[in-house]
This record gives sequence, C-alpha cells and structure tokens, in this order.
Amino acid sequence: MGLSSRLAKLLFFLELCEICRGFEQGNCTDYKLQFERVFSVPGDVAMLNSTLVSPDVFDFKTVPYTITWYNSMSGQEITNQTGHILVNQETLWILNATLSDSGDYVTILRTPSHCYRQATKLVVEERLPGECGRPKKAFQVLTKGVTDNLSCPLRDHINKLRSYNITSSIKWYKDCEPIEDGTNIYEYWDTKLKINHVELHHKGTYTCTLTFTLGGVKGSVSESIDATVTEEYSLVPQVHEPTNEVVKAQRGFNFSKRCLVFVPGDGKPSVDILWLAREDFIETNTSHRVHMLDQRLISMLPNEGAWLERLLMFSELQEEDLYTNYTCRVYSDRGFPERYFSLQPADPNITLPIGSVLGSVMVLFIITVILYYVFKIDIVLWFRRAFPVLYSNKDLDGKLYDAYVAYPQPYDLGFNKEVETFALQTLPQVLEMACDYKLFIAGRDCLPGQSLVDSVEENIQASRRVLLLYTASTFTTKRHTSSTSSNNNNISKSAECSVESERNPSDSCSIMSSEVSDKVYTDTRQHLEYMAAMHRVLLEGSLKVVLVELEEITPAQLALFPESVRHLRKKQGAVCWWKSQRTGQRWKTRMSETDAEKGETDSQLSPSLSPSSRFWKEVRYHMPVRGKRVLYPEKTALL
Repeated sequence: MGLSSRLAKLLFFLELCEICRGFEQGNCTDYKLQFERVFSVPGDVAMLNSTLVSPDVFDFKTVPYTITWYNSMSGQEITNQTGHILVNQETLWILNATLSDSGDYVTILRTPSHCYRQATKLVVEERLPGECGRPKKAFQVLTKGVTDNLSCPLRDHINKLRSYNITSSIKWYKDCEPIEDGTNIYEYWDTKLKINHVELHHKGTYTCTLTFTLGGVKGSVSESIDATVTEEYSLVPQVHEPTNEVVKAQRGFNFSKRCLVFVPGDGKPSVDILWLAREDFIETNTSHRVHMLDQRLISMLPNEGAWLERLLMFSELQEEDLYTNYTCRVYSDRGFPERYFSLQPADPNITLPIGSVLGSVMVLFIITVILYYVFKIDIVLWFRRAFPVLYSNKDLDGKLYDAYVAYPQPYDLGFNKEVETFALQTLPQVLEMACDYKLFIAGRDCLPGQSLVDSVEENIQASRRVLLLYTASTFTTKRHTSSTSSNNNNISKSAECSVESERNPSDSCSIMSSEVSDKVYTDTRQHLEYMAAMHRVLLEGSLKVVLVELEEITPAQLALFPESVRHLRKKQGAVCWWKSQRTGQRWKTRMSETDAEKGETDSQLSPSLSPSSRFWKEVRYHMPVRGKRVLYPEKTALL
C-alpha cells in the first residue's frame, strides 16, 4: 500500500511537470495570436475554435495528435466544468460567459514528432445602455426594390453543432422586435432572412439568435447586423471573354482579343477592366506594339446590368508573344474576377495535303482490290510459277494422283456421252499432256477384278483433289422402277452377285448379263464416289472437291441437287465448262468469218482446249501446287 501511494505521487508529479513543460512550449512552433477575436456578452455561449487542425499545419488525417487548452493567465490546463466549460478537441465552449472569462486561451497540439501552439482572444463586454443588439455588429447592404437576403454570421456555430448531431434553431429580431417566419415580407431560409421587395424602412439593426442544448445546458448565442438600403447596386462582375482558352494566331499579322464583362446591377457600375501579361499591366499607349484600348460601355440594361469591353491589340504578332497567358482582371468592390487566354502559333494548313494523300491511298486501295478480284486467278498462277520454292513438293506427301475424276458412268440414267468424252479425252489432253497433272479416271484406270468399294476408297484416298463432273441430269434424274417384279429381282440378284463375285470370281454369278451387271456396277460406283468425296470434304475436311459444271443449271434443277452439293456449290462455287463453250462458239464464228474473207482453211486450236483459257485457269487454280520446297512428312498415306 505504501508503494502504491508513492507511485501515485510520482506519476502526479511527472504529469504536473509535463503539463508545465507543455505550456512553456519551448520547442513548440508558435502560430501567435489569431487575428480574429471572439466577441460575446454575459450569459451567451462563446465558441473558441483553434485553427491548428489544418492541412496547412500538418497532415491531420493520417498523423495522430492530441490537443490541450490552457488559460494564459493562470497557466492551468482547462478541463470540462459542468454547466460552464466544455472541451471538445480543437473547440472550447464557454456555455455561460462572464466578464471574468475575457482573456487569451492557448492551444497546444502535439503529434509524435512535433508540437504547435496558438492563442485565441475572447472579449466579453456589456451591452450599452438603451442599445438593442450586440456591441459588435456586422454590416450588410440591402437593395431597394428587389428581394434580398441577410445572412446570419453564426454559420460556423451551426456547422459545428451539426457535426455533433445537435439540432438548433434560429430566431430573427429587428430593432429588438421578433420577426415572425412566413409573413408576406419576411421568410426564414436556413441561416438567411429573406426580405421581399426591400424598401427604405427595412433599414435597421437585425439580430439572429441561435438556441441549442450542449453538455446538458440550454444556451444561446446571438449576432447583430447593421443593415442599410441602397437604390443603386453592382453585384459580382462576370467575365464572359476570354474563357481560359488557347488561341492560335499567325506570326507576323495583327491580332486583337476583347475582354467582355457583364456587371449585374442597377446604375452605372464602378469597375476597372485591365489586361495583364506575366502579372504586368499592359500599357494604354497605342504607339506600343502591344497595348490595350480604353474601356468601353457597350450597353446598360435598367434593373439588369451593364456590358463593358476592353480590347487587347497586337499590331504585329511576334515569337516573344507566344506561349504566354494574357489575363483580363476586373477590379470592383465585389471582388476581382479574371479570365485568361494563351497564344500559340497557328497550325500549318495541312488539310489539303492530307486529304490528297488519303484520297490517293483510298483510290489506290480500291483499284488494287478490284484488280485482285478480277485477276486473282492470274495473279495466283503467276505467283506459283514465279516462286515455286515457296510451296512444298507434293511428290513427298504419299499421294499417287493429283485428282480423282468422278463422273456418271455408262448405263447410268445420268450418263451423257459428252460428259464421258470430256472426262476421257478433254481432261487428259489438257491437264495431263499440257499441264503435267496425274489423274485417276474411273472409266480408264480401274483395275480389272478389283473390289468396287476398295477401288473407290483407295483411289480417292490416294488423290489430292476430286474433280466432280456433273450436268443437270446427274443428280436430278430419278431411276425408273420396273413394272415387273422380275426386273427388280434381276437387279437385286445382280447386286448380290456382284458382291459374291468379289469373294469368288469363278462363281456362276459372274456370267450374269453384262448389261444388268454394268448398270448395277456403275450406279453403285457413282453413289460410292459421291458419298466418299462428300464425307471427306464436309466431315473430315481432309479433301478438296472441285465442282466442274458441264452445262448450265437452272434454279429449279439446282433445287433437286443433294443438299451437300448445293452447300459446297454455294460455299466455293463451281468451274463452269459451259461458259467456256459459249466463248468457243463465238470464237469459232469469228474465225470462220475471217477465214472466209481471207480464203484460208487452216484454223488454230479452239481456246476451250488451251491451258491459258479462263476455264482451264480456274481448274489449275483449284489443282494442287507443284512446288519445289522439300517437305519430309512424319506420316505417309497407306495405299
């Protein structure tokens, strides 16, 4: 117990020394006495507010701090006193001021690394005998003939109470008589008193009284306003030009810029408009290269305001004038509004050159696109011929044929003699002899006795392309059904025998009527070729099918084609032989007429059989590229 008592005395002693050392504030930054005094009267609430909690002093939002208030006369720390003193951080409330409370109050603010000091003076003075309102009064001006406002000077008190979530109320008085809210003349509006249609008799002393409860004590504070009424007035000037902008001008030419100002009010305003450059006033001497003209009143509208103007002149714009802010400042008793503009050199006129370049590029692009689409095939074929080294050597991909030629076989209802002639004669003549492609043609290269299924599958797999030759009747001609069951049975037996003959060539089925056997064989081959090719191109994506259209197809005929063929035709198109035939007919007619005129009998080869004709260029465009670059594949096709 004795030790505890001694420890308590020691702590008290240390605390007393710390308080004295803090008030002595030998190492504190002293902000001296605040310029603003706090005035009060006996019985009112006085609010003293320290301005040390400010970003101009320290970063109070992140740095912790403590505030202590002291009485400068006694040097003692000020603490809460029920009914009289309330300390809340940077604010000291004296709830019931007396004359003895006048004096200086010191604030010591400490952070972990700094100490700051500031003093605030409180003046408590008696009301003068017979005078209404407070001894210290604010001064405000009312304008005659308009609706005007008086502002209560207690806004700081109201905001502080709101930060405590304390409600308060304001009551207005004129010459000590209470003013009722909501009359035809007076209206309460937050911290303002609104006076409708001000007249001369509204001149006088107005007092606003703020009533609230703080620290369990109901108190009040009042401020008085000495209000006068004037008939002429000017409000804050408004600078309309310049607009804090960047202005571009041409060097070597004259230049001018005006400062346009509107002054709301009634009567001739008393304002001065001046131009400044680098915070230096510009001369009015017109002999100078840069000068300003006299201020000019443009117009004056009764009860609205006046428009004024002052011009800034450059007789010749020079390099030194650029990149400088020129400020128009208005001097008035309502404030000093200002606006500026900055001069920069004008951009060179590059619109025409840029437009010409862009237009030329656009025209060139359009011409290039048109030429590419018109001569795409010629360009691609030339590129293949000129740069074969860029393409891999197809001889090393394990394929035997460049293309598998599929067409309607004899005895098929879609068979056409011209199609057979085209497949067996025309194609080999051009693609094999002239263009050095290797083709597999079903009616020419089939091995005798080879299984039909194996033949189609193996040879399509060994080919890089499939040339599908067709006419309008290839897919649209329906097979005629025999009216007799014997015919059907013969076809059925023929199919069975064809399968059996594959297993045993010496079987008696092999002596089946050649006509029926060939018909079933070719129907089955045509179906297998079509199905195998469509399966690879549409499902596997491992094979490219080239559609060769030998005669013109009408929309009605196309509608009867298999959906896969129609899809492929729509997606990649078809190479049309019939267009080449039309061109050939016209060419023959012209050549005949020419030979007849010249009496000649010799004629050149038809362009339809020339590899350089449009049709064969399209076919060659879709055929494999015969490159020279060596490519060693990891796998080869199993043949």
